[in-house]
Amino acid sequence: MRISKAPEDRRNEILDTAEQLFFTKGYSKTTVNDMLQAIGIAKGTFYYYFKSKEEVMDAVVMRFIETGVVAAKKIATDKELTVHEKLLQIIMAQKPNTPSKRQMIEEFHEPDNAQIHQKSLTETILQLTPILTGVIEQGIEEKFFHTPYPRESIEFLLISSQFLFDEGIFKWTPEEIVQKIQAFIYMMESTLGAERGSFSYVSQMFE
Repeated sequence: MRISKAPEDRRNEILDTAEQLFFTKGYSKTTVNDMLQAIGIAKGTFYYYFKSKEEVMDAVVMRFIETGVVAAKKIATDKELTVHEKLLQIIMAQKPNTPSKRQMIEEFHEPDNAQIHQKSLTETILQLTPILTGVIEQGIEEKFFHTPYPRESIEFLLISSQFLFDEGIFKWTPEEIVQKIQAFIYMMESTLGAERGSFSYVSQMFE
């Protein structure tokens, strides 16, 4: 007999179980029945919280990126930080800072998890774009940046960095990585109309 749990606890139990199954069995091979059997709950209980496996995946991904997004919002509204300090700290806040997160990213790169990997990249871009746009707009007001397209500029930069520097997609040599980092910094400064050398700190995000 299942022990009655608070709704939030039950929801997290489903997410924890789904996450483990996605990264051991593969997202494409995991079924709702697999989750039900692993937890020991009825189908009705599952559908009370989630409409489908896809919705569970969305929740797993959002929970994964939530810490970085919350940190980014806090940094962006800190009036004591300069524009460049905000950008650097937001970038660094997205790096995996625990063994479980690093392991999760490694699992994203497995072929069976291509769909959840893509979802993670897409949601990261969608969630960070409005936050970073606000920072870029502040930089425009303070004459650090000069672009008529703050949101579109940050979208292009986010998308290119998320995919180009994803080790699970491309297998660049160390020399190629160094060259691409320098090129990316150059493009950031050009796209945002920033002073040459003002984005040199971005190389820290790849260390």
